Amino acid sequence: MISARTKAALAAAKTRGVKLGGPKLAQARKAALATIGAVADNHAANVLPIIREIRKAGATTLREIADALNARGVATARGGKWYAMTVSNVLARA
Repeated sequence: MISARTKAALAAAKTRGVKLGGPKLAQARKAALATIGAVADNHAANVLPIIREIRKAGATTLREIADALNARGVATARGGKWYAMTVSNVLARA
């Protein structure tokens, strides 16, 4: 019974010219990606000086840098552990 009333109400709204459906998804997606990118750039900018210090201390490989970041207790953007690829991604953003 509820289903039939809902379908009838949606059909009536459609005939009145009401646009049914969600918000402007493409626009929302674009805004979300921009925000995510800005947050990632900000985190990379904050971590980059630490990575430079670690390199000056003698770390040469991405794995050594990741291990040093983990030893210092520096969290990733999502609060996880550092890996060689995570360090590579941060350096690529610089």
